Amino acid sequence: MKRGADVTFSVGGETFPAHKIVLATRSPVFKAQLYGQMKERRARRLTVEGIQPDVLKALLQFIYTDSLPEWDDLDVEEYCEISRHLLAAADRYAMDRLKLLCASNLVDYLDAQNVAITLALADQHNCDRLKDVCIEFMASSDEMDAVVETEGYANLKRTCPSILVDVLEKNSRYRKA
Repeated sequence: MKRGADVTFSVGGETFPAHKIVLATRSPVFKAQLYGQMKERRARRLTVEGIQPDVLKALLQFIYTDSLPEWDDLDVEEYCEISRHLLAAADRYAMDRLKLLCASNLVDYLDAQNVAITLALADQHNCDRLKDVCIEFMASSDEMDAVVETEGYANLKRTCPSILVDVLEKNSRYRKA
């Protein structure tokens, strides 16, 4: 990616060279930033806030290769954590295919410990399918007691109480069936 790079991202003390045309082709947000009226148009160095270096690296890999990195060295919790951050980045840069891939990865590893935090993320980033799967999991799960004990559930209750109404309604339908 370094050869011919005409823009460099700076995040968390690390730098990542890239090509404006490639970024603009893959993301309408980058297109607006780099070729539109936004201030970044002439910039050769962009400082990115709110994204970790490993997430930006994965985002750039996806932009260039249409594939995600191999994260074989990560445990499930770390894998889910980076997938959540990458989903948020995909939403930020309007990269729908990447967003769908991240959501699919999160569905694959959904459990009582991470379902509430994943549900909040799905709601925040308009991932309707992921949100539905999380609600279904919570409503039909025999592990609801375990879900309620998680920090993610406490956060969900505090920040998105309306989502819990959806879970309760779905749970009620399961009990009637």
